[in-house]
Amino acid sequence: MNNDNQNVTEETIDSIEKAGTVLTNKSDVQCLTIIGQIEGHYVLGDTTKTTKYEQSIPLLCQIEESKDIGGLLILLNTVGGDVEAGLAIAEMISGMKKPTVSIVLGGGHSIGVPLAVAAKRSFIVPSATMTIHPVRTNGLVVGVPQSFENLKKMQDRITDFVCRNSSIEKKKFTKLMMTTDEIATDVGTIIDGEEAVSLGLIDEVGGLAAALGALHEMIKSNT
Repeated sequence: MNNDNQNVTEETIDSIEKAGTVLTNKSDVQCLTIIGQIEGHYVLGDTTKTTKYEQSIPLLCQIEESKDIGGLLILLNTVGGDVEAGLAIAEMISGMKKPTVSIVLGGGHSIGVPLAVAAKRSFIVPSATMTIHPVRTNGLVVGVPQSFENLKKMQDRITDFVCRNSSIEKKKFTKLMMTTDEIATDVGTIIDGEEAVSLGLIDEVGGLAAALGALHEMIKSNT
Protein backbone atom coordinates (compact mmCIF):
# COMPACT_ATOMS: atom_id res chain seq x y z
CA MET A 1 0.00 0.00 0.00
CA ASN A 2 1.43 3.41 -0.98
CA ASN A 3 1.43 6.42 1.35
CA ASP A 4 -1.48 8.18 -0.41
CA ASN A 5 -3.79 5.18 -0.12
CA GLN A 6 -2.72 4.67 3.49
CA ASN A 7 -3.55 8.30 4.34
CA VAL A 8 -6.96 8.02 2.68
CA THR A 9 -7.68 4.84 4.61
CA GLU A 10 -6.64 6.38 7.92
CA GLU A 11 -8.77 9.48 7.26
CA THR A 12 -11.76 7.31 6.36
CA ILE A 13 -11.45 5.21 9.52
CA ASP A 14 -11.05 8.35 11.64
CA SER A 15 -14.16 9.88 10.05
CA ILE A 16 -16.25 6.77 10.72
CA GLU A 17 -15.06 6.51 14.32
CA LYS A 18 -15.68 10.17 15.18
CA ALA A 19 -18.89 11.01 13.34
CA GLY A 20 -20.14 7.85 11.65
CA THR A 21 -19.67 9.34 8.21
CA VAL A 22 -17.60 8.63 5.11
CA LEU A 23 -17.32 9.88 1.53
CA THR A 24 -17.56 6.77 -0.63
CA ASN A 25 -14.61 5.94 -2.87
CA LYS A 26 -14.83 7.06 -6.53
CA SER A 27 -18.19 8.66 -5.81
CA ASP A 28 -19.74 11.93 -4.69
CA VAL A 29 -22.04 10.23 -2.18
CA GLN A 30 -21.62 11.04 1.51
CA CYS A 31 -22.79 8.37 3.96
CA LEU A 32 -24.05 9.36 7.40
CA THR A 33 -24.92 6.75 10.02
CA ILE A 34 -27.52 7.48 12.70
CA ILE A 35 -27.17 4.69 15.23
CA GLY A 36 -27.89 3.75 18.82
CA GLN A 37 -29.38 6.56 20.87
CA ILE A 38 -29.68 10.18 19.77
CA GLU A 39 -27.66 12.12 22.32
CA GLY A 40 -29.03 15.50 23.34
CA HIS A 41 -27.94 18.05 25.92
CA TYR A 42 -26.70 15.41 28.35
CA VAL A 43 -23.76 13.08 27.66
CA LEU A 44 -24.70 9.41 27.82
CA GLY A 45 -22.54 6.65 29.31
CA ASP A 46 -19.44 5.23 27.68
CA THR A 47 -21.20 1.90 27.08
CA THR A 48 -24.04 3.48 25.06
CA LYS A 49 -23.82 3.76 21.27
CA THR A 50 -24.83 7.31 20.41
CA THR A 51 -25.34 9.78 17.59
CA LYS A 52 -24.24 13.22 18.74
CA TYR A 53 -26.21 16.18 17.41
CA GLU A 54 -23.29 18.59 17.87
CA GLN A 55 -21.41 16.51 15.29
CA SER A 56 -24.30 15.78 12.93
CA ILE A 57 -25.66 19.33 12.54
CA PRO A 58 -22.42 21.05 11.41
CA LEU A 59 -21.62 18.03 9.24
CA LEU A 60 -24.94 18.44 7.40
CA CYS A 61 -24.09 22.11 6.80
CA GLN A 62 -20.72 21.08 5.38
CA ILE A 63 -22.34 18.49 3.08
CA GLU A 64 -24.88 21.02 1.80
CA GLU A 65 -22.16 23.56 1.01
CA SER A 66 -19.58 21.16 -0.47
CA LYS A 67 -19.12 21.22 -4.24
CA ASP A 68 -17.56 17.75 -4.13
CA ILE A 69 -20.61 16.03 -2.60
CA GLY A 70 -23.57 15.29 -4.86
CA GLY A 71 -25.90 13.57 -2.41
CA LEU A 72 -26.37 12.15 1.07
CA LEU A 73 -27.18 8.57 2.08
CA ILE A 74 -28.48 8.23 5.65
CA LEU A 75 -28.13 4.79 7.27
CA LEU A 76 -30.49 4.40 10.23
CA ASN A 77 -30.43 1.89 13.06
CA THR A 78 -31.58 3.83 16.11
CA VAL A 79 -33.67 3.22 19.23
CA GLY A 80 -34.56 6.92 19.42
CA GLY A 81 -33.39 9.29 22.13
CA ASP A 82 -33.48 13.02 22.77
CA VAL A 83 -36.56 14.44 21.03
CA GLU A 84 -35.31 17.99 20.40
CA ALA A 85 -31.90 16.83 19.15
CA GLY A 86 -33.43 14.21 16.87
CA LEU A 87 -35.99 16.61 15.47
CA ALA A 88 -33.28 19.24 14.92
CA ILE A 89 -31.24 16.77 12.83
CA ALA A 90 -34.39 15.74 10.93
CA GLU A 91 -35.21 19.40 10.15
CA MET A 92 -31.66 19.92 8.88
CA ILE A 93 -31.95 16.93 6.52
CA SER A 94 -35.42 17.98 5.36
CA GLY A 95 -34.17 21.49 4.56
CA MET A 96 -31.29 20.37 2.33
CA LYS A 97 -31.39 21.11 -1.41
CA LYS A 98 -29.03 18.27 -2.26
CA PRO A 99 -30.46 14.80 -3.00
CA THR A 100 -31.00 12.80 0.18
CA VAL A 101 -31.98 9.15 0.64
CA SER A 102 -32.53 7.32 3.92
CA ILE A 103 -32.59 3.59 4.61
CA VAL A 104 -33.80 1.99 7.83
CA LEU A 105 -31.61 -0.99 8.77
CA GLY A 106 -32.54 -2.86 11.93
CA GLY A 107 -34.68 -0.19 13.55
CA GLY A 108 -35.94 3.36 13.18
CA HIS A 109 -37.73 3.76 16.49
CA SER A 110 -39.27 6.71 18.32
CA ILE A 111 -37.55 9.94 17.17
CA GLY A 112 -35.94 7.75 14.50
CA VAL A 113 -39.27 7.93 12.61
CA PRO A 114 -38.90 11.67 11.75
CA LEU A 115 -35.26 11.04 10.89
CA ALA A 116 -36.25 8.27 8.46
CA VAL A 117 -38.84 10.36 6.62
CA ALA A 118 -36.73 13.55 6.54
CA ALA A 119 -34.90 12.50 3.36
CA LYS A 120 -36.35 13.20 -0.08
CA ARG A 121 -36.69 9.45 -0.63
CA SER A 122 -36.87 6.76 2.05
CA PHE A 123 -36.20 3.01 2.05
CA ILE A 124 -36.56 0.26 4.64
CA VAL A 125 -35.29 -3.33 4.56
CA PRO A 126 -37.98 -6.02 5.04
CA SER A 127 -36.67 -7.13 8.46
CA ALA A 128 -36.43 -3.63 9.95
CA THR A 129 -38.98 -2.30 12.43
CA MET A 130 -40.21 1.14 13.49
CA THR A 131 -41.85 2.03 16.80
CA ILE A 132 -44.40 4.84 16.84
CA HIS A 133 -45.30 6.10 20.31
CA PRO A 134 -46.06 9.35 22.18
CA VAL A 135 -43.38 11.64 23.60
CA ARG A 136 -41.94 10.51 26.92
CA THR A 137 -40.09 12.50 29.57
CA ASN A 138 -37.62 11.60 32.30
CA GLY A 139 -36.92 13.20 35.67
CA LEU A 140 -39.04 15.59 37.68
CA VAL A 141 -42.35 16.65 36.14
CA VAL A 142 -44.36 19.43 37.74
CA GLY A 143 -47.95 18.18 38.01
CA VAL A 144 -49.66 21.17 36.46
CA PRO A 145 -51.66 21.49 33.20
CA GLN A 146 -48.84 23.48 31.58
CA SER A 147 -46.50 20.46 31.76
CA PHE A 148 -48.92 18.24 29.86
CA GLU A 149 -49.73 21.00 27.39
CA ASN A 150 -46.02 21.35 26.64
CA LEU A 151 -45.74 17.61 25.98
CA LYS A 152 -48.76 17.81 23.67
CA LYS A 153 -47.19 20.66 21.72
CA MET A 154 -43.97 18.67 21.34
CA GLN A 155 -45.93 15.67 20.11
CA ASP A 156 -47.82 17.87 17.63
CA ARG A 157 -44.51 19.15 16.24
CA ILE A 158 -43.32 15.60 15.64
CA THR A 159 -46.62 14.46 14.12
CA ASP A 160 -46.75 17.48 11.80
CA PHE A 161 -43.17 16.88 10.67
CA VAL A 162 -43.75 13.19 9.93
CA CYS A 163 -46.97 13.82 8.01
CA ARG A 164 -45.42 16.73 6.11
CA ASN A 165 -42.46 14.62 4.99
CA SER A 166 -44.28 11.36 4.19
CA SER A 167 -47.58 10.18 2.74
CA ILE A 168 -49.17 8.95 5.97
CA GLU A 169 -52.37 10.64 7.10
CA LYS A 170 -52.28 12.50 10.41
CA LYS A 171 -55.30 10.61 11.74
CA LYS A 172 -53.70 7.25 10.91
CA PHE A 173 -50.34 8.22 12.44
CA THR A 174 -52.04 9.42 15.65
CA LYS A 175 -54.00 6.18 15.90
CA LEU A 176 -50.80 4.12 15.60
CA MET A 177 -49.16 6.30 18.23
CA MET A 178 -51.99 5.89 20.74
CA THR A 179 -52.68 2.15 20.32
CA THR A 180 -52.81 0.36 23.67
CA ASP A 181 -52.79 -3.33 22.71
CA GLU A 182 -49.61 -3.60 20.61
CA ILE A 183 -46.79 -3.09 23.15
CA ALA A 184 -46.75 -4.64 26.63
CA THR A 185 -46.96 -2.03 29.43
CA ASP A 186 -46.73 0.78 26.88
CA VAL A 187 -48.63 2.79 24.27
CA GLY A 188 -47.80 2.71 20.57
CA THR A 189 -47.29 0.43 17.57
CA ILE A 190 -44.38 -1.53 16.11
CA ILE A 191 -44.46 -1.92 12.32
CA ASP A 192 -42.18 -3.79 9.92
CA GLY A 193 -40.85 -2.76 6.51
CA GLU A 194 -43.85 -3.81 4.44
CA GLU A 195 -46.29 -2.17 6.87
CA ALA A 196 -44.29 1.07 6.90
CA VAL A 197 -44.60 1.30 3.11
CA SER A 198 -48.28 0.30 2.97
CA LEU A 199 -49.08 2.98 5.54
CA GLY A 200 -47.31 5.63 3.46
CA LEU A 201 -44.68 6.28 6.13
CA ILE A 202 -41.74 5.02 4.03
CA ASP A 203 -41.51 5.21 0.24
CA GLU A 204 -40.13 1.78 -0.64
CA VAL A 205 -38.94 -1.58 0.68
CA GLY A 206 -35.38 -2.13 -0.49
CA GLY A 207 -31.78 -2.69 0.49
CA LEU A 208 -28.54 -0.79 0.07
CA ALA A 209 -28.29 -1.26 -3.71
CA ALA A 210 -31.81 0.12 -4.22
CA ALA A 211 -31.16 3.12 -1.97
CA LEU A 212 -27.84 3.93 -3.65
CA GLY A 213 -29.38 3.46 -7.09
CA ALA A 214 -32.15 5.92 -6.28
CA LEU A 215 -29.66 8.43 -4.89
CA HIS A 216 -27.42 8.23 -7.97
CA GLU A 217 -30.45 8.83 -10.19
CA MET A 218 -31.40 11.86 -8.12
CA ILE A 219 -27.83 13.21 -8.32
CA LYS A 220 -27.80 12.71 -12.08
CA SER A 221 -31.11 14.57 -12.44
CA ASN A 222 -29.83 17.34 -10.21
CA THR A 223 -26.76 18.10 -12.35
